[in-house]
Amino acid sequence: MPAIPLTPAQRKEHRSSAHHLDPVVMIGGDGLTAAVTKEVDAALKAHGLIKVRVFSDERSTREDIFARLADELNAAPIQHIGKLLVFWRPIPPKEKADRDDRMPGPRVVKLVSFSKSGNHRATVKKVQLFGNQRVAAGGEIKRVRKRPTSIKKKVGD
Repeated sequence: MPAIPLTPAQRKEHRSSAHHLDPVVMIGGDGLTAAVTKEVDAALKAHGLIKVRVFSDERSTREDIFARLADELNAAPIQHIGKLLVFWRPIPPKEKADRDDRMPGPRVVKLVSFSKSGNHRATVKKVQLFGNQRVAAGGEIKRVRKRPTSIKKKVGD
């Protein structure tokens, strides 16, 4: 897969936003392995814009790693400065579950009741509420009733 082509203005914008980032992946003495490529791909999926540090003293090796990662991962090579490499790839949209039958799960609510005299501590009670329950003003747990629909709407359906 070829690298993503960017205009100089886009490259400049990504360079400036990558300035404060820390390296996410470090490439050691073994060089570019399959595990390193996989980690760089995962980091690009999660962050989009990443820095990679290469612990190699030879510039030609770093340039080769820079070009190979950009081609293999379909990422835009943003910057190669010293031992730091900067890559960008748009973050893929996350898939949403298409389940409409899901209901809200149980939730834990704290009920705080203050003492009648101001000298004692308030009592805190944790209560688990289910999807169709609510806490009323007095601290009571009530079930939600269905709203009554008008006769005209029932006939219309």
